Amino acid sequence: MQPLSTAAPDFALTDVLSHSTITRDGVRGHGGLLVMFLCVHCPFVKHLEQAVAHFASDYAGKGLGIVAISSNDVASHPQDGPDGMRAQARKLGFVFPYLYDESQEIARAYQAACTPDFFLYDRELRLVYRGQFDASRPSLSVPVTGTDLRRAVDTLLAGKPPLPEQVPSLGCNIKWKAA
Repeated sequence: MQPLSTAAPDFALTDVLSHSTITRDGVRGHGGLLVMFLCVHCPFVKHLEQAVAHFASDYAGKGLGIVAISSNDVASHPQDGPDGMRAQARKLGFVFPYLYDESQEIARAYQAACTPDFFLYDRELRLVYRGQFDASRPSLSVPVTGTDLRRAVDTLLAGKPPLPEQVPSLGCNIKWKAA
């Protein structure tokens, strides 16, 4: 995991819904930035994607910029390409840009390991949280609540120091292109 206070890497990627180029500085909010690595096919993402959509709606207008990025290799997982992403975003009513990282350079810059993976940055774009959405998993009967990420965001927006305990995200490995 990246150490806390690591600067958010810059990006300029295309939003699959608006076809606009979205940048890190253009999407950040006055209170911070949440960068989520998601995809279409992963059972871990499917398990919480509806809760992620609700989470984003709950925090809309509260000063937090939110963006999702899909970086999987579409040669091995074609459903994770822009068409599949667009269908997923429309079905779930995503209120945040959903960006396609075809080169996988942004996933590498963020050291994203899996889908889902969550990176929360403060107003100076310094990492304050990298961890799980919550303790729910597709194979567990634990409800999806977003407790861990909500606690981290609420702490950030309240101007408090980062949470000392952070549990890494768990999911499907990012599908890297063959070398």
